[in-house]
Amino acid sequence: MPKLKIEDQSEEFELPEDSPLVEVCEEAGVPFACTEGVCGTCVIEVKEGMENLSEFTQEEEDFLGELDTERLACQCKIKKGEVTISF
Repeated sequence: MPKLKIEDQSEEFELPEDSPLVEVCEEAGVPFACTEGVCGTCVIEVKEGMENLSEFTQEEEDFLGELDTERLACQCKIKKGEVTISF
């Protein structure tokens, strides 16, 4: 089962494959506003495991521009393995 770790927090979250990150990130304190990929409030930095997340959405490409280590938590899903994020 995929696992999400949030840097500087001791908790790890096991999620079913293809699960959105929104709910877990919101509970962990990531701020959200629109949840549609428009406002950019929920920008997270992927420290490890980018390859275990879904492909970038058009909303992320439009908002983030250069696709590197940042993602919009409202737009991505965990596919497999482990992912470590910070916000």
